[in-house]
Amino acid sequence: MLRLLYTIYAAAVFLIIMLLIFPLCILAAFLGRIKGGNVIYALCTLWADIWFTLIGIRVQKSFDAPFDREKKYILIANHISYLDIPVMVKVFRKPMRALGKVEMGKVPVFGFIYKRAIVTVDRKSAAGRAKSIRILRSVINKGISIFVFPEGTFNETGRPLKDFYNGAFKLALETQTPVRPVLFLDTYDRMPYTSRFSLNPGKCRVVFLDEVPVDGFGMRDHEQLKQKVFALMAQKLTEYNVTWTPGKARNR
Repeated sequence: MLRLLYTIYAAAVFLIIMLLIFPLCILAAFLGRIKGGNVIYALCTLWADIWFTLIGIRVQKSFDAPFDREKKYILIANHISYLDIPVMVKVFRKPMRALGKVEMGKVPVFGFIYKRAIVTVDRKSAAGRAKSIRILRSVINKGISIFVFPEGTFNETGRPLKDFYNGAFKLALETQTPVRPVLFLDTYDRMPYTSRFSLNPGKCRVVFLDEVPVDGFGMRDHEQLKQKVFALMAQKLTEYNVTWTPGKARNR
């Protein structure tokens, strides 16, 4: 019962903050897709800062290697919780565009912000996927980093990671943009994908691994790049003893 009440409280705070920043997002939209999108992303970062503080979730970030804030990356992360995107918005504090499902753009009010802060993709349409890639390429060429879940959907395999799709790695090679893997270690414990009413307070660790350069890879070497990044992330998740793999003791 306490967890249900906490989840209702967190959802109410989330909606109140969204409604407060919504007028500012409307004004920012007049600045265009790039400048306006950057302002809306900054507002979403503020949203995340306030929300996580009020609901008692401590987001902690660490870096395996120095992080160049002026450099553009293709950020990729494991996908295991509904909290993954809010956490990413909080820790990556510079203009970024995530790749997200087009269906979320249909949600009233939230959809307006969503469509202008990220790049939507219709995975059921080949033309839609191609259009999204063109937009992502244009965004990267303007010096803005891209964030992608290469697993596509929640990892329900019980393994550290499910198989990656090729898109992010093809894009990295096409644009000669380094890949920066990111690990979400505790979002599953705070709110597992199995239930939207299981949110609980506590820590959320985020680890930025060292970048994987694309130098030395040919345009057709996306499979090798993908497997290199996959192996690195899987190894690190295993070392951190993440709790969604079988036999791991939960530490909530």
